[in-house]
Amino acid sequence: MKNLSHIDTVCVHAGASPEELTGAIMPPIFQTSTYVQPSPGNPKIYDYSRGGNPTRTALEEALAALEKTKFSVSFSSGLAAVGAIAQLLNPNDHVIVCDDVYGGTGRLFRKLFAKYDIAFEFIDMTDLKKVENSIKSNTKLIWIETPTNPLLKLIDIEKIATLAKKQNALTVVDNTFSSPIFQNPIDLGADIILHSTTKYIGGHSDMVGGCLMLNDKNLADQLKFIQFAGGSVNSPFESFLLHRSIKTLSLRMKKHHENAMQIAREMEKIPLFSEVIFPGLESHPQHSLAKKQMRGYSGMISVRINGDFEKLKLFLSKLKYFSLAESLGGVESLVNHPETMTHASVPEDHRKILGITANLLRFSVGIEDSQDLIEDIKNAAKI
Repeated sequence: MKNLSHIDTVCVHAGASPEELTGAIMPPIFQTSTYVQPSPGNPKIYDYSRGGNPTRTALEEALAALEKTKFSVSFSSGLAAVGAIAQLLNPNDHVIVCDDVYGGTGRLFRKLFAKYDIAFEFIDMTDLKKVENSIKSNTKLIWIETPTNPLLKLIDIEKIATLAKKQNALTVVDNTFSSPIFQNPIDLGADIILHSTTKYIGGHSDMVGGCLMLNDKNLADQLKFIQFAGGSVNSPFESFLLHRSIKTLSLRMKKHHENAMQIAREMEKIPLFSEVIFPGLESHPQHSLAKKQMRGYSGMISVRINGDFEKLKLFLSKLKYFSLAESLGGVESLVNHPETMTHASVPEDHRKILGITANLLRFSVGIEDSQDLIEDIKNAAKI
């Protein structure tokens, strides 16, 4: 593949070469489960599509290019990618996880992998001293989301990675909220980058997927084996859809960012919202860190309603362009109630400590006209 240096060019060309037989500009969909072998045990390249497929290979090349890594492994969902990393661990290993982590990730760790005698410790990683004090002799992995979900806290990737390396622990960064357009954790010392490609990378709310990007060949081989042995792979058609979506990722992310920046500033003026949380705002407690490790602030905004749950539901019922739904990162605008939706599986006492309360909403700002979205929020807030 050509050496691609600028992200806009990477999005369009990574993993894509004209098909040799016909010259087709788009990589074809190899909708096949198996491949004819010239002789027993001597496949040309692929033998079975769980182990490899040309359409998925093209996608994985593009995903690696986005995060500037040597390797990428693509999965059927973000949680399948999370689970693959957890399967690198052994009984009695210790894992430090940021406290405000996606509900599905916390559920997977607490409900499934903890029963294999893996200890998961959830702490506030905005406090570096807490992280340092939590590291033990058996700490094998530190799990970061930044910005976090749903409270949009910022975690210093470079400093956490430095602490992890002293212990020979891996640093994993879930980069879903930022996307590779606005943040590249590999440049800050991370070992493995995770994305739910369902979100911004897919960007159209029409497929589910996940991926891991990394530079270490030994780790990549282990994760590839887990992918192959467990069978959690993208179908050829989903691989094609995701690769197609990458071509507009940079354009979409810039619009998400621009819209969210304008909307967050307007939200600060609306009395209904007692708090507006967005890394791009000067009022965000870690705005300086956001400026340091991010190139843009993406499209996620969280707010607290100045009122009770009934008032919140009334506000939601009046929205026209923001649809009440789980997920995020699509071209259309969504709003989510974390306490009862995406983070309902988080233990209630932990939710209270974090501040995931009944009056919290999480907005995924789409790429519609910003003024239409602002007017939609203003009109719904007249209650």
